[in-house]
Amino acid sequence: MRSLAPVHRYLLKYKWLFITGAVFVGLANVFQVYAPGFIGDMIDTVSVNADELKQNKDAALAQSVFRQLLIYALLFMAFTGIRAVFMFFMRQTIIVMSRRIEFDQKNELFQHYERLTPAFFKRNNTGDLMSRVAEDVGRVRQYVGPAIMYFLNLVFNFIFAIWMMLSINPTLTAYVLIPLPLLSISIYFVNSIINRRSEHIQAQLSTLTSIAQESFSGIRVIQAYAREKTTVAFFDKECDDYKEKSLSLARVDAMFQPLMVLLIGASVLLTIFVGGWQVIEGELSPGNLAEFIFYVNMLTWPVTSLGWVVSIIQRAAASQKRITEFLEIKPDIENEDYPPHQPAGSIRFEHVSFTYPDTGVEALRDVSFQLKKGEKMAIIGRTGSGKTTIADLLFRLYDPTEGVIYFDEIPASRIPLHDLRKGVSAVPQDVFLFSDTIQNNIAFGNPHATREQVEQCAKYASVHDEIMRFPNGYETVVGERGVTLSGGQKQRISMARAFLKDSPVIILDDALSAVDADTEHTIIGNMRQYLEDKTAIIITHRVFNLMQFDRIIVLHEHAIAEQGTHAELMAGKGLYYNLFLSQEKASDTKLV
Repeated sequence: MRSLAPVHRYLLKYKWLFITGAVFVGLANVFQVYAPGFIGDMIDTVSVNADELKQNKDAALAQSVFRQLLIYALLFMAFTGIRAVFMFFMRQTIIVMSRRIEFDQKNELFQHYERLTPAFFKRNNTGDLMSRVAEDVGRVRQYVGPAIMYFLNLVFNFIFAIWMMLSINPTLTAYVLIPLPLLSISIYFVNSIINRRSEHIQAQLSTLTSIAQESFSGIRVIQAYAREKTTVAFFDKECDDYKEKSLSLARVDAMFQPLMVLLIGASVLLTIFVGGWQVIEGELSPGNLAEFIFYVNMLTWPVTSLGWVVSIIQRAAASQKRITEFLEIKPDIENEDYPPHQPAGSIRFEHVSFTYPDTGVEALRDVSFQLKKGEKMAIIGRTGSGKTTIADLLFRLYDPTEGVIYFDEIPASRIPLHDLRKGVSAVPQDVFLFSDTIQNNIAFGNPHATREQVEQCAKYASVHDEIMRFPNGYETVVGERGVTLSGGQKQRISMARAFLKDSPVIILDDALSAVDADTEHTIIGNMRQYLEDKTAIIITHRVFNLMQFDRIIVLHEHAIAEQGTHAELMAGKGLYYNLFLSQEKASDTKLV
């Protein structure tokens, strides 16, 4: 139960639902345990008057007996009906409570995921993350719902039934309870087996989810390389492993349930044997014996369900342990309680170095530069030189290993994350579109934007005309990750989204790599107007035509090799000069 301790704070949150549900469970059992007494009274009434009715054929007596039997029958039905009503309310409180806890826990886990940095998501499979939100939280809900409800029902049922049995005949009650210690011992030994096997099952389920998610995401690669059979065979192998682990747990359950049924059956036999003898001796009435049989059978489902409840609790404990493992992970970037400040556009890197924590790969080394509000800067370099890392550091997806990044002369680490990221727009190198309409994908940058604003930003990104050629225009659903669009269309829709956010700082990370030269010229022409009063950082591996930059940085082997204006770098005849010449040879376009 130590693993389930974090869940109990939710029970405190919904304590009134829990208490009310427990009251309903108790009331349902009160009416349940009193109902067999009416059956016993009916049997005793018939037993006492049977001989006299046979001999005398007394109509008045027969009518009196019938009236008594009818009253007992109606009382039995009334108590059973009232019990059913309380059982309904019992489920309406405890099961509803469990659904609310499930809702809260899923949201807590999802919000925690959103606070974690990219390094966490690189270390963990998407399928495993999904499994903990869906499968693991669902198993915990089974504990705070059905398991608790049935356990309370067992406790109340057991207490009330045993109390009623003791009030009738303590000796017979003692005989009936003889098999129960064996039941307790069997539960004790089986618990550890169920817990261990449940943990293995949940871990394997996460593996299956990860494999399925990767296969669906990479289906085009799988089909292009004709590896369908290999992928299916691998999935079959993991499914077999999951099946074997599940069957091993099912075998324990299959042994456990019949064992409890056997023990309950033994109690029934003892009741009939010992109780029958006491009826013969005159120590017990036939009606009391019938009541005992009712009470023993009444205990059958709660006691036999004990194994099922134990299995649920053990599985929930294994799942909660996996959930807690993630919830205890602290974000690498903490959102400290600093005064609100949204960046106005001034940026300064002061001797910034960065090494990726998981791989130990150096990405930046002693990078320093300064941009004033409204200035434009290009960052140029080969693949792997550290260009995208600068964008990640500006968003505080990571913190520098060394050095300080300033926004408006305030260290980035002293600006609330929400404010910092609200002040910076970006078109990432790896474009991501949601499985939604084009309208909603662009409006993601500003959910309150009007349709006219969305279309204007699409025009800035030179994608409006293409959108209007779709049958549904801006209401076209783009599919998962924008799979129905070309690479250039996805890039420009992502660019329109960043434009619509309208932040003081905008970062374009290789944002025009998938468009042709003519479209590039159009977009750059539009960007001049849009970026007029904004601080812009353009990250690329080639020289932009038609764009005037206040500063150009050339990265080489993770450090700044050159920086200056276009004219200064051309005069220096270094890396930038050679890149410019090689690009001129590959294109007839001249740098303006």
